[in-house]
Amino acid sequence: MTAIAPPPPPVTADAIGSIEARDFSFWYGKKQALKDITMAVQPRSVTALIGPSGCGKSTFLRSINRLNDLIPAIRHEGDLCLDGRSVYDPSLDVVALRQRVGMVFQRWNPFPKSIYENVAYGPRINGLGDGASLDEVVERSLRRAAIWEEVKDRLRTSALGLSGGQQQRVCIARALANQPELLLLDEPASALDPSSTQRIEELLYELKRELTIIIVTHNLQQAARASDYTAFFFTGELVEFGQTEQIFTSPREERTDAYITGRFG
Repeated sequence: MTAIAPPPPPVTADAIGSIEARDFSFWYGKKQALKDITMAVQPRSVTALIGPSGCGKSTFLRSINRLNDLIPAIRHEGDLCLDGRSVYDPSLDVVALRQRVGMVFQRWNPFPKSIYENVAYGPRINGLGDGASLDEVVERSLRRAAIWEEVKDRLRTSALGLSGGQQQRVCIARALANQPELLLLDEPASALDPSSTQRIEELLYELKRELTIIIVTHNLQQAARASDYTAFFFTGELVEFGQTEQIFTSPREERTDAYITGRFG
């Protein structure tokens, strides 16, 4: 039985970026990956998804911007709503959805292009031509990703020449360049050194003032440090969802307590 979190704070009129799962289930062929997930992610917050490998965290994350649609023989039941509208609405433009819902993956994946071209890629294909406006978008995005000062004098050099932590922040800047209202991060710091991981966590704290963030992480310390809400997934079920402090100090479910304290997982 899923534990119910305390009522979240009211959503203000300008707080876009809310995600609500309503009895959401998902299958890869005959294999059910998610079972009746119901939860509401609050705008302007960081929500961490935790749980053992294969428990459904990444499947849930990739369902929000419908990346799972690219996999054959998938199906779902229930619904996922962004700002109250189903992401599966037939009239919804999936390309527009993915502009609103940015994604950063576990392993940094900059394009084999310059730093500038990596960040400019999305705005350019969305119709923003060369010129001062594009320069402003690139600079603003790199500043938001807390890497502008490190790369401002080498924008025309390959992004592949950066360190792993820098490449990951360029990938975050690339996602931010489309002005998303929601940012999804799938283990964004798992391959980074402690210093780079700290930078990513500090960045999340800054970005949540402007947009909603959902992060998948196996690092429980990271979830405790960086998130406002935590959802514990196990074998495709949402076992418990609530404020991070409550989840880590007084979980309501025995399975949550066992996972948090390292008795399994």
